[in-house]
Amino acid sequence: MTPALTWALAGLLLITLELLSGTLYLLVFGVAALAGALAAYLGGDFWLQCLLSGVTALAGIYLMRWWRASHPREAAGSNDLDRGQIVQMDSWIDRPAGMARVKYRGATWDARVEGEYQDGDVLRIRGQENGVLNVGVNRPQ
Repeated sequence: MTPALTWALAGLLLITLELLSGTLYLLVFGVAALAGALAAYLGGDFWLQCLLSGVTALAGIYLMRWWRASHPREAAGSNDLDRGQIVQMDSWIDRPAGMARVKYRGATWDARVEGEYQDGDVLRIRGQENGVLNVGVNRPQ
């Protein structure tokens, strides 16, 4: 088996494993192995194949880390489709602590009420944390 074929098979194996894991690091190493295969195919010495593969891997890891740093993940709950929806006050669990039960979509939920609630106020969902809705008062202006 030629060195180019060995590098290419290693690269394809790593890319296939990446499809199963979804980490993207194996993709970087797979592409780096394919760069080594290209160097071997063009007749480069073994040290050149390893050097090209290593430089490609380091560049790929650097680019991945740079991309992740420049695209931070959204905060937990920021992709919440319930945000802004109206809930109905059911009863207080602990009024001084701001804990209540609210009705939303046909079910009763525990909720943390932010702000001062008065009878007749409209409560809207502001977020969710550990199965507890964070709701806030939305008074008419």
